Amino acid sequence: MNRAIKLLILIIGSGLYHQFALGQQNTTNPSRVKNEIEFTVKPSTTDSTIKASDYPHLVMYDASIPQAKLFLFLPGTNGIPEKGPKELFKTAIQQGYRVINLSYINKQAVAGVCKGENLVNDCDCTEKFRTQRVFGTKMTTLIPDEPQDAIVHRLTKLIMYLNKIDEKGNWDMYLENGSINWNIITVAGQSQGGGMAAFIAKRELVNRVITFSGGWDFSKKSKIAKWYFNTSITPPERWFGTYHSQEPRASVIDETYRAMDIPENHIYPLNLKIREGKRAHGEGIRNIIYKELWIEILGDGHIK
Repeated sequence: MNRAIKLLILIIGSGLYHQFALGQQNTTNPSRVKNEIEFTVKPSTTDSTIKASDYPHLVMYDASIPQAKLFLFLPGTNGIPEKGPKELFKTAIQQGYRVINLSYINKQAVAGVCKGENLVNDCDCTEKFRTQRVFGTKMTTLIPDEPQDAIVHRLTKLIMYLNKIDEKGNWDMYLENGSINWNIITVAGQSQGGGMAAFIAKRELVNRVITFSGGWDFSKKSKIAKWYFNTSITPPERWFGTYHSQEPRASVIDETYRAMDIPENHIYPLNLKIREGKRAHGEGIRNIIYKELWIEILGDGHIK
């Protein structure tokens, strides 16, 4: 089915066709979570060796749900977890998830580092960049990330810390023999973070992966990075990707999604009116008019 038609059917089915047709914004009330708990934790609190990018992690969940999958969100370049897309997070909680918006080093954009001479000298620049930032393996001197700064390390230490301060929270279910239990974690992110989520899902079997406008890595001018074509441990039916059709890099993002074998009906080129004064690039995670879409791609967050 044509993707634009699919999205239109989704909009009609959710009662939002009138707003779509008139180019108006959704007036749906913000999400409500009855027993919502929300707090922040500095990365350095979980591991004193973490010095860089010590903006607090954001943790949100419904205390009445003892067994829940984890929705791990990775913000984009310069993203601060406390300022993350709360309505998306509340929707995830309503679906049964717990939410962590993870703080990691994100000031250097992949596209801002792996370009020009850096890309000419190393066509695998973006894969090395992401490997170091996600897993902590030293691959390049172009970014300052140390092993303790890595996304995986930060998440592991945060889960261990939460398990200590919330003994009844059963946070250790997200770890297995000290390593992350990816199978009950939906990994998502926006822009640079969306690319990081995809990079993780390539190498780990995650519950789902959702990339919102997830980056545009190149191996050379006008040629997308080779890592997009790497075999994925996470099967195609667990992959989802969105972007707004008015984004400057929309066509490249679409190309990367297809290279990663995201199913046609799991790719969503959003096309509703952009909020006043906002950019198309952030619409997929912040415009509540897409709540029904969020519910569809999040799936059930309960652990049966």
